[in-house]
Amino acid sequence: MIKLIFFMLISSITLLQANINIVVSVLPQKTFVKAIGKDKVNISVMVKPGSSPHTYEPKPSQMKNISKADIYFSIGVEFEKVWLNKFKNQNKDMIISDCSSSIKKEYIKEHNHLDPHIWTSPNNVKIIVKNILDKLIFLDPKNKDFYTKNYKEYIRKIDILNQNIENILSNLPKNSKFMVFHPAWGYFAKQFNLTQVAIEIDGKSPKPKDMIKIIQQAKKQNIKAIFTAPEFSQKASKQIAKQLNIKVIQVSPLNPKWEQNLLNLAKAIANK
Repeated sequence: MIKLIFFMLISSITLLQANINIVVSVLPQKTFVKAIGKDKVNISVMVKPGSSPHTYEPKPSQMKNISKADIYFSIGVEFEKVWLNKFKNQNKDMIISDCSSSIKKEYIKEHNHLDPHIWTSPNNVKIIVKNILDKLIFLDPKNKDFYTKNYKEYIRKIDILNQNIENILSNLPKNSKFMVFHPAWGYFAKQFNLTQVAIEIDGKSPKPKDMIKIIQQAKKQNIKAIFTAPEFSQKASKQIAKQLNIKVIQVSPLNPKWEQNLLNLAKAIANK
């Protein structure tokens, strides 16, 4: 009897101390959730490195994570349109929360849809982490002070990041252009008064006649490098770079080392 009571007591304590099980769509979200939740959250990521969030299909093992999740933080990437309802059917008790809520989405004219890469702007990330904070407090109110303290610390880090990026880009003329294969850096460009020039047309590599126009445009605009991501084909970027005798620089918007990733991008744009 004593052993049974002891077992029940230990089980109750374990349940009280159980972490929040969270699933997110992309790796940068994991960085943001971990910054606020720290050791009180378990996080699973849907889109693995090297995969595209536009066309991703979850694996069976990931659907098991959905079954155990308390909350799914969506962010507006394309595969969610097909899969969020399926995730809800898999786990009807799971909360689905859009951490991009209150962020104004920008239109990608090259793709004819809204740009989901909101986390490339530090100012947007401030909104994202506030949305995450609110949901963690809702799910785990007894640890409100813990989450709030972590949130405030992370906001300070974002403010420092903003200042560092502004310093790196300070000598560039307003609306300086940088060339990308996939137009994933629009929010970064808008916040820091830059202009991204996309190689990709309607989600596809450019045709030969389009390549000629892009090369002419790049020469006229004195483009110094082309930014590509491992999730997309490198062929067109390398061909254009060869013609212009410039560098191809790989930088992925899905890099979980979010702060360093933006610093590296800024330094490459500024040619530092």
